[in-house]
Amino acid sequence: MKMIKRTFLSAAMLACAGAFVPAHAEEALRIGLIATYSGPYADYGRQFDAGVALYLKEHGGKIAGRKVEIVKKDTAGPAPDAAKRFAQELVVRDKVKVLTGLDFSPNAYAVGAIATQAKVPTIVMNAASSAITSSSPYVARLSFTVQQVTDPMARWMLKQGVKEAYTVVADYASGQDAETAFKKAFTAGGGKVVGEVRTPMSNPDFSAYVQRIKDGKPQAVFFFFPSGVMPPAFLKVWKERGMDEAGIKLFATGEATDDSFLEATGDVALGLVTSHHYSYAHPSAKNRKFVKDFEAQFGTAMRPNYFAVTAYDAMAAIDLALAKTQGDVSGDKIMEALKGLAFESPRGPVEIDSATRDIVQTVYIRKTERAGGKLVNAEFDKFDRVKDPAKEGS
Repeated sequence: MKMIKRTFLSAAMLACAGAFVPAHAEEALRIGLIATYSGPYADYGRQFDAGVALYLKEHGGKIAGRKVEIVKKDTAGPAPDAAKRFAQELVVRDKVKVLTGLDFSPNAYAVGAIATQAKVPTIVMNAASSAITSSSPYVARLSFTVQQVTDPMARWMLKQGVKEAYTVVADYASGQDAETAFKKAFTAGGGKVVGEVRTPMSNPDFSAYVQRIKDGKPQAVFFFFPSGVMPPAFLKVWKERGMDEAGIKLFATGEATDDSFLEATGDVALGLVTSHHYSYAHPSAKNRKFVKDFEAQFGTAMRPNYFAVTAYDAMAAIDLALAKTQGDVSGDKIMEALKGLAFESPRGPVEIDSATRDIVQTVYIRKTERAGGKLVNAEFDKFDRVKDPAKEGS
């Protein structure tokens, strides 16, 4: 009888002791990652996964002391209906506490409605259309906006004496953002846009567009395409048509020379000047360590690009936010903790703007060169603490 009583008391004491352990410390933190894992843009999802895995490996598989479970969904490209459905499944069935990923802007806009309804914090790892953070109070962005990296390029071109330019962009939200930002900054500085082209996303034939530009003889061309298949195709036609020999200068945003595709793009990218927020060749100590650890974990066949860096930073932001909330995963608490969050990224210093929940960061001007036998985006100028110009004054 005494043994039974002692056993009962021991169990009761253990139960009481357990009551002092926060429930969330025992549960895995479930994060839903919506991205492209199949089709022509499958590299986007692979880069996201690598950045997430690298951060978690560095931190023992934990965020804020909790084990992490990543639940992945494949949209196979821009597919807003699928993205919205996946977000709903992740929240309702999989009980995720945070949504992230979101490579294409249409997908991010679609998920915004679910984030608002469910009050689930959503961290954008790439989608770059300016209005995304305005679509829901539960959305913050750790990547960039197209306008944020385009505006500095227009201003830099003006400093180099470029006064006339032609714009070529892919015909979707981010391409239209690039066109708008370039035209606004370029004309405000005294430049003149002498022609504009919007190309289809699927299988565009660039020959006619490039010939039209050659016939128009502008001083320069600025272009924007999503990273992947379109930039190499455009650059190849540009070289074949002798545009450099015709004296027409070419500029772009960093998607054109995405580190992940740069070696495959080849020498047609040499000499291209671009503006972006991350380069594999960024010379900071933090980035050198990031690249070294990335290659140690995944080999040298896949070079880390801005998708991987933002995925890594998204995990860091969640970790820092939960430190501020003391582990509270409620949507309102996390969103409040994200506002004004600042830390050192492999790309340089980053900050989440308190008013807009959008990223503030350095934008670099780079030139594609060969260094150590590799094609790299070598940074040689920069614009510090750049906000999205579409939200200036917010």
